[in-house]
Amino acid sequence: MRKKRATKRVIGPDPKYQDLLVSRFINSLLKRGKKHLARGILYGAFGIIEERTKNKAIDVFKKAVNNASPMIEVRARRVGGATYQVPTEVRPERRTALAIRWLISYAQERSEASMAQKLASELIAASSGEGGAIKKKDDVHRMAEANKAFAHFKW
Repeated sequence: MRKKRATKRVIGPDPKYQDLLVSRFINSLLKRGKKHLARGILYGAFGIIEERTKNKAIDVFKKAVNNASPMIEVRARRVGGATYQVPTEVRPERRTALAIRWLISYAQERSEASMAQKLASELIAASSGEGGAIKKKDDVHRMAEANKAFAHFKW
């Protein structure tokens, strides 16, 4: 290893819910440094979630992120000129990062009016075990299951 490992940035909890996961989600949602707008979108989505489900929005949100988190994924590994898709376990940090990324990207593809509504719909769907992000997780798990034969190439 030539260079030292990058230092982990510490992010504080968000102002409204005092939650690190919400803060990470906001940071993933923001575009061009407009954090206030990203917060507005997420808090708006939380409002819509509470209207629709009559549950606490933060609980629905955490359940959605948890449901969308993959346990195993495939990674490309070259062995003797051939590339194998080797199933590996996902680190907890990456697990939530992938879930957040998938939730946001599949929310953007929805056809509702505002981003807050799209995000609310995707979070509600994910918390009940459906929606694009859950489908993506299932695809990743299916891929890992199909390539279980190459698990012995794990490094």
